[in-house]
Amino acid sequence: MFLWLEQMAAIHGDVLPRSLLLEGFPFEGGSISALHPAGRGIWKPKGLDTALSLTTTVGSPYDDHFSGDRLAYSYQGNNPGSSDNCAVRSAKNNQIPLAYFHAVMPGRYCAFWPVLVIGDDSGSLRFWVQVEPAGVAIGGATILGSVDGSMISNDVSRRAYGTSVVKTRLHQRGFRERVLSAYQSCCAMCRLKHRELLDAAHIIPDKEGGEPVVSNGIALCKIHHAAFDKRVIGVNPDGYRIAVREDVLREVDGPMLRHGIQEMEGRKLWVPRSAAKKPDLEALAVQWQRFRDVG
Repeated sequence: MFLWLEQMAAIHGDVLPRSLLLEGFPFEGGSISALHPAGRGIWKPKGLDTALSLTTTVGSPYDDHFSGDRLAYSYQGNNPGSSDNCAVRSAKNNQIPLAYFHAVMPGRYCAFWPVLVIGDDSGSLRFWVQVEPAGVAIGGATILGSVDGSMISNDVSRRAYGTSVVKTRLHQRGFRERVLSAYQSCCAMCRLKHRELLDAAHIIPDKEGGEPVVSNGIALCKIHHAAFDKRVIGVNPDGYRIAVREDVLREVDGPMLRHGIQEMEGRKLWVPRSAAKKPDLEALAVQWQRFRDVG
């Protein structure tokens, strides 16, 4: 499963659609779903003694959350002895690594692996789970994970690093998925529809206090995202008109500059119909002034 997840992440990125996870990975002439087909959080396929994966969904009734350098993952139901909870307990007792899927929006999951169950608290009806950034050794083979922290030798530091990466990635991927969904998975400037080539560009950056909300984002392909961030292209809040910096308009170069950048001049940015999801005009005014200051 880990090798298959690595392959899928290389193709689709680390946010995977539920349909792909349900289709699952090849195994002994068949396939096994990576998460519970009926939507439960703990997945133990038939024939296994331990759980295979854990999932947190959008709007879950369970209080899954990060506490310190660990994930507090709720029991299934209130019975510590239920088959699902026993399957996770078996993973803990035998130190068997699992995968963890966290929904950043309905039907789309950020995937992390391997994770280890390191604690079992029947009093609070939860397991304690950690992401292992250094990977794990299974049967003499080292399985690398979705978080690279192999150069960190101290266990506490490595686990804290892994949890920090997970929380940051969930924040970033959640913002990206919400923005791309609002823009129907196409670039607001050139209408490119290849999702793997699209970004959620911040109007006001995170480091300046920009909120991770759709109105502070624009779906842009990677070249237009870079051009927007570097003030090669700006967006006039008056009518959402695209402008190209004067010196760049005068340049003579190949077809990418001509068609990809210069021909954006004067075009109208494509924005969502919903007023709440359109680019915030005050935020656009800030970036527009910065664009004009550059040239």
